[in-house]
This record gives sequence, structure tokens and C-alpha cells, in this order.
Amino acid sequence: MDKTRLGGHYLEKYDEELESVRHRVLSMGGLVEEQISNAILALGSGDAKLAEEVMANDMKVNGFEVAIDEQCSQILARHQPAATDLRFLLAVIKTITDLERIGDQAERVARMAIHLAEKDRPKNQYADVVALGERVLKMVHEALDAFARMDVGAAVAVARSDAAVDNDYEAIMRQSITFMMEDPRTISRAMDVIWAIRALERIGDHSRNMCEYVVYLVKGKDVRHISIDQMEEAALGKRAE
Repeated sequence: MDKTRLGGHYLEKYDEELESVRHRVLSMGGLVEEQISNAILALGSGDAKLAEEVMANDMKVNGFEVAIDEQCSQILARHQPAATDLRFLLAVIKTITDLERIGDQAERVARMAIHLAEKDRPKNQYADVVALGERVLKMVHEALDAFARMDVGAAVAVARSDAAVDNDYEAIMRQSITFMMEDPRTISRAMDVIWAIRALERIGDHSRNMCEYVVYLVKGKDVRHISIDQMEEAALGKRAE
């Protein structure tokens, strides 16, 4: 990021404040990753206690968002940053909003894990749902890594992988609907699964959002609400083959 100079003198404290923000975003991201991982594990294993821990820890995610948002507001007020530093702070404010929402979705998965722990379990132990969860967890991790390295190429690659999440989501949705039609006794369990996979699909969407902020931060281009091919062209200056 830019090293801001005021009156010809480099403000070391200012640079430290920006680095502190970056560090706290990554710490928040690490907590969110842990929340997703534990929610998936709880659902796959039927561990209601672990699911309850995920729900309790959601307050920590919320606390991170409030603290980082306040820190960014103070930096904006005190230093009135411009150029890359301003984009960095704006990207952070947007990123932590998505991370908080990802935390909310992890909590929803945990809640469904508690419901499903009370019901008869299928032979596959929800392996397809767990696989979807692991896919979106990878997206979150790689989106955070792209942010840490300011790597637009990695950001585009993560955003492109959201299509595979959508495909998996739709496949499990169709399967769940089929189960309900064939055996009404599975309706309650299938509905819990549907709510869980919907939350996981939303995590994929929020991960893509985070990647869009990386492109904005590095390139200064708003790539929201456009196709992935257009995003790649804006970020990397080339058309997808």
C-alpha cells in the first residue's frame, strides 16, 4: 500500500495503523474459517456440543467487525487518506461486512447440525453436504490469502470457483426434493439439509464479494455485478479463452 507523506515526513504511526487493520482483518478471517470448519464437522459427525460452541462464538466474529470498522473510521477521520490507502480502508470495511455475514451463515449451519443430530442419519453421513462445506471453506481461505497478498489473479480464480459451489448446491437441492417426494418421512430432515446448503452457498457468494474488493483495492476498478469473464478482463487485462 502507499506510504503516505504529510509535509514531506513519513508518518510511521500511520503506516503501523494500516498494518494493524490488515492484521486484524486476517485474524477475523481466521476465526471465521474456524467457525465454518467446526460447523461442517458438527454437521457431518452429529456433534451437537461443537455446533453449540460455533453458535456461541458468533459474538466474537461480530466483535471483530465492530472493532475494525471503528478503527477504519478513526483513521479516515484523522488522516484523510487518498489513493491506494483510501481504497484499502474502503475494501476492508466491505470485507469485514462479508466476513461477519459468513460468520452468520456458519452459525446457521451449526443450528441445522443440532437439528440433524436429533434425527436419523443417512448412510452417507451427509458426505455431500460436508464436501460442499469444504469447498466453500477453501474459497474463504483463498479469498483471504488473495487479500493478504493483494493478488488479483488469485482473486479472479477464487471468484470463478463459485460456479462449482452453485452446481453442487443445485445437485444437493434436487436430491433433497426427490427424497421428500419419494418419502414424506424425510421432509423434516431434508428441509434442515436445504437450509444448511443454502447457508453454504451464501458463503461462496460472500467469498466472491471479497475477491471483488481485492480487484478494487489493487486496480481501482469496481467489478461488482459483472460476469466472471468481464471481471477477469478488468483485473488482468485479458479476455478469458
